[in-house]
Amino acid sequence: MAFIREWRDFRRMQNVAVGAASLIYAGAVLHAYQVLPGGPGLVTQRTLVWPGIFLVLSLLVPLLVPALKRILARYVWLSFKAGFGQTPISVITGVGLLGAAAFFIYWQVANVAHGGRYPAGVFSGYAAGIGILAAQAILVRALERLPEIRQIIEEKA
Repeated sequence: MAFIREWRDFRRMQNVAVGAASLIYAGAVLHAYQVLPGGPGLVTQRTLVWPGIFLVLSLLVPLLVPALKRILARYVWLSFKAGFGQTPISVITGVGLLGAAAFFIYWQVANVAHGGRYPAGVFSGYAAGIGILAAQAILVRALERLPEIRQIIEEKA
């Protein structure tokens, strides 16, 4: 099936957002292993184990709880209708938000070297955000299967 360009761009931007956020997170975890005190066990627990639980929960709960799935699917559809990922401005905005989140997580890790708090929460929060982004990307595929949506997003032959 062939989709209109706007839908292809939107779907691609959803996937790029998940990929970029995941790469940013991977880089932050590698940086954390170099900077954070407490040894590899503590760093693993605070950057991978607990955040992994938050990622899985934030991915699965919106997909498995019908009311939340409807709300998130509606948000995804409204994001498409609003033009997210379809114009240079919206792409720059999306990348800017990911960049701001990346700056925040790296800043939190760097603060530990100067006596700041251990940044466990920022890793869990960021991982939860990746879970929501992944759920949105999955819901894009689910929306494509709905006849009333498919009629709007398919190219007319």
